[in-house]
Amino acid sequence: MRTSTAGRVGQYAALLGYLVFLAFPFLWLVSTAFKSPRELGSPHPTWIPRHPTLDNFRQAFDEQPLLRAAGNSLLAALAAAVLAVLIATPLAYVMARQRTRLAKAATGWVVVSQAFPLVLVIIPLFLVLKELRLINSLAGLVMVYVVWALPFALWMLVGYVRAVPGELEEAAAVDGAGRLRTLVSVTAPLLAPGIVATALFAFITAWNEFFFALVLLKTPEKQTLPVVLTHFIGAEGVADLGPLAAAAFLATLPSLIIFAIIQRRITGGMLAGAVKS
Repeated sequence: MRTSTAGRVGQYAALLGYLVFLAFPFLWLVSTAFKSPRELGSPHPTWIPRHPTLDNFRQAFDEQPLLRAAGNSLLAALAAAVLAVLIATPLAYVMARQRTRLAKAATGWVVVSQAFPLVLVIIPLFLVLKELRLINSLAGLVMVYVVWALPFALWMLVGYVRAVPGELEEAAAVDGAGRLRTLVSVTAPLLAPGIVATALFAFITAWNEFFFALVLLKTPEKQTLPVVLTHFIGAEGVADLGPLAAAAFLATLPSLIIFAIIQRRITGGMLAGAVKS
């Protein structure tokens, strides 16, 4: 009994430490965003600003086109999330249901492809997009985001498809439904939590992505929010800390809001009530 209690205490302590580790950068970012220049330069920083101010937010919007950059990021992230889900869902269904060597090889390749570093694929992607005349365009950036998110999206959805009982599809087949009708009417509704989680992953990945956007987008009017945030750092590497923190705080809000809205759908029971016991 003592061992069990000690184990639980240790688990909760580890979980608390992990939460503090995750929350510390965000809390410090929020605190910095509301501090005055005098407090930012103080040798004795505090968690809570003594004199909260919104000047950093005003200065951030005055110095950089944050709204336009946020619009570009939102457009690219939404398009990438929708396309990744539309492509990955039927492919994941085939990979999960067809237990062939080709399907197993494809699943293995999906996992291995995640180990490739960005710098390894940027040159081939750049050359392909150059031939398609999609350099310096949001359409080309969306294509890159879809390709980059697709392997992990497939890996996620394959697990969700395999969790759907085969009896449901067999019953649909007995009723005369074909493969496509079964996928659309039976399997897809049960995959809603997985589809939402996959779309959220693709959206956040595209929203926060910096390297591809930096290389592929040259025109300031088309740059995304992560690229624009670097403009708060001067040529000598000195950051305009207050406006940078304010802009970075605003950049994190969409992901937090979307996750807060759909977290119940993600964590809810995927097959609750689907099969009677």
